[in-house]
Formats: sequence, C-alpha cells, structure tokens
Amino acid sequence: MSTLQPAKLLAIDVVRLAAYGLTARPLRVVLSALGIAIGIAAMIAVVGISTSSRAQLNQLLSELGTNLLSAGPGKSMFGEAATMPPESIAMLGRIAEVEMVSAIGVLADARIYRSNRIPASQSGGLAVYATKLNLLETLSAEVAVGSWLNEATANYPAVVLGARAAARRGIGRGLIGQQVWLGGRWFTVVGILAPVSLVPMLDLSALIGWPAGERYLDFEGDITTLYLRTAPDAVEAVRSILAPTANPEAPNEVDVSRPSDALAAEAAADVAFT
Repeated sequence: MSTLQPAKLLAIDVVRLAAYGLTARPLRVVLSALGIAIGIAAMIAVVGISTSSRAQLNQLLSELGTNLLSAGPGKSMFGEAATMPPESIAMLGRIAEVEMVSAIGVLADARIYRSNRIPASQSGGLAVYATKLNLLETLSAEVAVGSWLNEATANYPAVVLGARAAARRGIGRGLIGQQVWLGGRWFTVVGILAPVSLVPMLDLSALIGWPAGERYLDFEGDITTLYLRTAPDAVEAVRSILAPTANPEAPNEVDVSRPSDALAAEAAADVAFT
C-alpha cells in the first residue's frame, strides 16, 4: 500500500493564484492597500509631530538664549516675605561672566484702567511694574507696536503694555499715544510688547520707567525680579554664586531660576500630551 504525498504548488502556480485573487476581488484589494497606507501614514505623522515640535523648541530656545537667569526675593527663615537690597544690580554686574543685568519692581497698589470711569474692581488682574531700561535687551523681547521706554520717557508718565494687557484694555496699533488711568493718574501708552516667551507674566503687565515710578507713584525701589544674561558656558557657575552675590547677608532668601528651563518643560509637556 503506497503512502499518499501532499501536493505542492509550484512557484508559477502561486503567482497565478495570487494574480487571480487580485483580479477576482479588486475592491477588497484596494481597501486592504488603503488600510495599510493609512496605518503607515499615521505612524509617520505621530513621529513627525514629535520631531518637528522638538526642533521648533530647540530653535526657539536657540533664538531666545538659554543663558538667562532670574532671581527674586523668597521667604525669610521665619516665613516672612524677604526683600533684595538695591545694590544687587550693581553687585551682580561686577561678575565677569555676567553680560547684562536688569530688574523690575512691582507697584502692588497701582492698577491700570482704560479710563478713570471704570470701577476699581475691574482691574483685570494686570500688574504694574517699574523697570530698568535694558529689560528689553536682557529678555530678548521685542516691541510689536510703538516704542520702548528711553531716557526721556522713563522719567515721565509713559507706559508700555504687555501683549495680553493691551488686548484686555482694547488698545491696538491705532491707539498708541492714548492715555490710560494708571495708579490714580493719566499715563500715555508709548508701545505694546510682542509676547515675551521667556517671561510670560510680562504679557499681562504695564511697564513704566523706574524714575517715573519713584516720582509719580511713590515707588520705593524694591526689586521684585532680577534678570541677567551670562556667558553661555558660564550659566551654572554664575547660578551657583548668584544668591550670595545678590544678598550676601541672607543668600537663603533669594530664589534663583532659569526661565528657559520652565519654557522647555512646558513645551515638552505639550508634546507629550500630543
């Protein structure tokens, strides 16, 4: 009794059978190919979104610079709000690796309104800061409309609005030169900032000259935040001595940060959720 052997298809028969399948059910073939193409495209898109977002972040950080450090008063050992000595700006400027130093000081009691007819409760959460003239250069920020403060306007009631602050007050390109009610007196809007990526809180702020704050709004010169640019390869070295240099008597009362780290973390979180 002979043993049956399973039949085998020749290679030419396999090709003919496959060709028959393709021609016999063309719609199924098209749908199958379309499904594979969509799957591959989806994979490429997911990888592409992540890669392009990372490249965009790297480009943004490269343009803004990662050598910006900031320092502000923290808490004392008793939990009270600390202050920074006025000499901090000059002391930090003496560090060889520091390229420029600027500062802002909040006017806690000042509010800004479109006119003096608006109720005091409708301040919109906008902050008012006195600022040094080199703040714009230090932060790599830009003026979208109008001009930045100068040696003359910093001494008089002139104000530059952040991007979102101007939008909330309904002030645009055509309203440069208009007056706003700030701190109980009229100030003239001389410019509007473009969004400040490294320090987004300035988008919701009104900035006046340091001397103008002292002259018109009883600003006492208290520093809220110091910003300094360092040599790119000396960021960590400067960061380690920033607090004891800014406040030698109480370095533990100085909070030091690197704004570009926060920007990178925020962007990385957005990419992760995407």
